[in-house]
Amino acid sequence: MPAIEELLAQRIPFWHNLIAAEKQDLVRSARVARFAAGEHVQGAGTGCAGVIFMLSGSLRAYLLDESGKEVTLFRVGPRECCVLAASCIMPMITFDIALDATEPAEFIVIDAASFGRVAQSNVHAEAFTYRQATERFSDCIWVMQQVLFMSFDRRLAVFLSDELARNGQDRIAMTHDQIARHLGTAREVVSRMLKYFEQEGIVELGRGSVTVLDRTRLRNLAASA
Repeated sequence: MPAIEELLAQRIPFWHNLIAAEKQDLVRSARVARFAAGEHVQGAGTGCAGVIFMLSGSLRAYLLDESGKEVTLFRVGPRECCVLAASCIMPMITFDIALDATEPAEFIVIDAASFGRVAQSNVHAEAFTYRQATERFSDCIWVMQQVLFMSFDRRLAVFLSDELARNGQDRIAMTHDQIARHLGTAREVVSRMLKYFEQEGIVELGRGSVTVLDRTRLRNLAASA
């Protein structure tokens, strides 16, 4: 694997705008982390992980309430960044975001304090940080709009459509319980709606999987008012 400085130079778009001391600060505070599928990366009172730059795999960012109910906010994929994992350097973030590895994941994590110092001293780093935060907040607002204003059949259709686009396959390898956790609802609610979709010929249910049979109808349902 390349040295940490080389990896940072490849992943940080404003790297060439940093002075030598700022680069050294980031290099000293960066490390490569590896997590297996399903492992917990951050959240539930574990504190501020740092700024994450993905190398491979993916992470799921979600909210978790006191009862254990979850709702997925966004995914972090290869070559993407998550600054919300360093919420302690952004005072406007007052909620705790949890992160899990959805598949074997490898990423660079930079200590939040070091990244915060660079963002305060370098306008390019500051602009990148707030641009990334804005994009992720947009994802969060989209999820909140779905939860508050969208019927569940449409929410489920949107979720399945997004999974098709992400995986490039008609078969989605998820249990009803996993889908429910993504959508912040009960497994029984997901099971009833998937059964309805199956009766309508939109999907076929298997053990631990959902196969989409009619993409057009699923897209139409996802786009319905």
